[in-house]
Amino acid sequence: MKKAHILWADDEIDLLRPYVLFLEEKGYGVDTVNSGRDAIEMCRSSVYDIIFLDEHMPGLTGLETLSEIAASHPELPVVMITKSEDEGIMDKAIGKKIADYLIKPVNPNQILMTIKKKLEKNEIISETNTIHYREEFGRLSGEMNNCRSAEGWAALYKKLVSWEVELALLQHPLQELLTVQKTEANAGFGKFVKRNYENWLLNAGSGPLLSNEVFQQRVFPVLDKGEKLFFILIDNFRFDQWLVIKDLVSDYFTYTEDTYFSILPTATQYARNAIFSGLMPLQLSKKFAGLWVDEVEDEGKNLSEELLVRSQLERFRRKERFSYNKINSNTEGERLVQNFAGLEHNELNVVVFNFIDILSHARTESKMIRELAPDEPAYRSLTRSWFRHSPLFGLLRKISEKKYRVMLTTDHGTIRVRHAQKVEGEKNTNTSLRYKVGRHLSYDPKKVFSVTHPEKVGLPSRNISTRYIFALGDDFFVYPNQFNHYVSYYENTFQHGGISMEEMIVPLVTLQAK
Repeated sequence: MKKAHILWADDEIDLLRPYVLFLEEKGYGVDTVNSGRDAIEMCRSSVYDIIFLDEHMPGLTGLETLSEIAASHPELPVVMITKSEDEGIMDKAIGKKIADYLIKPVNPNQILMTIKKKLEKNEIISETNTIHYREEFGRLSGEMNNCRSAEGWAALYKKLVSWEVELALLQHPLQELLTVQKTEANAGFGKFVKRNYENWLLNAGSGPLLSNEVFQQRVFPVLDKGEKLFFILIDNFRFDQWLVIKDLVSDYFTYTEDTYFSILPTATQYARNAIFSGLMPLQLSKKFAGLWVDEVEDEGKNLSEELLVRSQLERFRRKERFSYNKINSNTEGERLVQNFAGLEHNELNVVVFNFIDILSHARTESKMIRELAPDEPAYRSLTRSWFRHSPLFGLLRKISEKKYRVMLTTDHGTIRVRHAQKVEGEKNTNTSLRYKVGRHLSYDPKKVFSVTHPEKVGLPSRNISTRYIFALGDDFFVYPNQFNHYVSYYENTFQHGGISMEEMIVPLVTLQAK
């Protein structure tokens, strides 16, 4: 690793010669000057990685020198060194975006630490993470092979995702190894779900928290304490996307990080309706036959969510006032924030934000969006950028000011699909890429989770021979006709409906205002 080239400006630079020798012995190149004017001239003729600048020098002061250097080299980090502990000078220096501020007397290790912190931080973190991940790799593989519970899979997934986000930020070469490990984990997770999913539905409490249980087990206990709650659901919001926005959220809230399992299919029609109704799709289709829309119908599948929330509250004899708002655009979100006072009259406010779902669909259909977000790190980056400038962030800040509680979650996640699996079905088979519903489906049984008795997993049937099949890992379903065309079109798009950790293990984060 190439060592930094340093400029040190101090009118007593001769007295600092031992410091300079110390840095040179560490491999750094150090140029010295004894005035601000000389420092400016050196910056014109040489390239530096960092400048140490004394505040009290004859002629130009350190602050004046800083202003001139910043004008021509705005990205060059400057560390101010001064004898003064005057808060005004500190504020002025910080206001000019100095890299650091040191009070004399300083020692050589302070200088070295500042250099490493400002210039070598990423390299040091990268080297450290290389060691840590290589050590962790074996442990994660062991956990993967020995995972026997939903809680164990959720914990493993959170560890893998944390490493994924960390290594991606550093553009670390170990990302490829982690991708392989995550693929293996998804294969194991798929087998686990195939073995256990039916039992979770037949024996309540035998598995993880599921979509239809979220209100009863998480929302109602908060309301029972007399707290006002904002239940905010971001469609298609994955755990890794939560990780890249939580530093923004944590400026205003403390948080409890949890997960739950989305039901199958991991699609809005099933999973979100289960959350809001507190019912599995089969129960919902029977109890509210007029609200259930069949797969093959063109009508919107989530047009009755407010009625479903109301029905669940009434079924449990709850008297809380509530509101329901679905946000499909920035204008609608801004209007909601402007009308915040009206929300404060309710004990429960349910808000659905559809941006990430819109983004994932746009990415499939738009070449430009696909190029903007070619992979998971870029997809996360777009999520963070949206969130930072979104009405949702404004709404959260308002909620924080009023000290209300927030539950931030989703109905399901998404996975970037890579491997096509051929499937054939009748004309009225649904079009989803990650699951199929229909009769006389033809597929490779080893490559899917097949449900031949939908009622056993809480799913409705159009007729007695209806079955569901779910894609595993990063597979997606394609019909044989025009196979290559559709593979090319859908490969590497973000899809949902099937079985993967990304789709099923989703964030359920409770926020408490600071």
